[in-house]
Amino acid sequence: MTARRILVHGLVQGVGYRWSLAAQAERLGVHGWVRNREDGTVEAQLEGAVDAVQAVVDWARVGPRFARVSHVEVTAVADEGTASFAVEP
Repeated sequence: MTARRILVHGLVQGVGYRWSLAAQAERLGVHGWVRNREDGTVEAQLEGAVDAVQAVVDWARVGPRFARVSHVEVTAVADEGTASFAVEP
């Protein structure tokens, strides 16, 4: 198991980014959460199998159709032990 925190920069709010990331995570069996930040970025905690977490990170670099991702910061973090994936405000 691995855990990563990502911070996604660009045009990523108001384009369905959180819901699309959650769908990708759930499809791949990744747990955690995703939320908008006041500075216009999207932050997510991803927990699961190494390959599955990496697949979500790779998807995050592109995002959904109307998103324009400029870059993604990835940090290794401690696993919070979440049992599902949540979309937070």
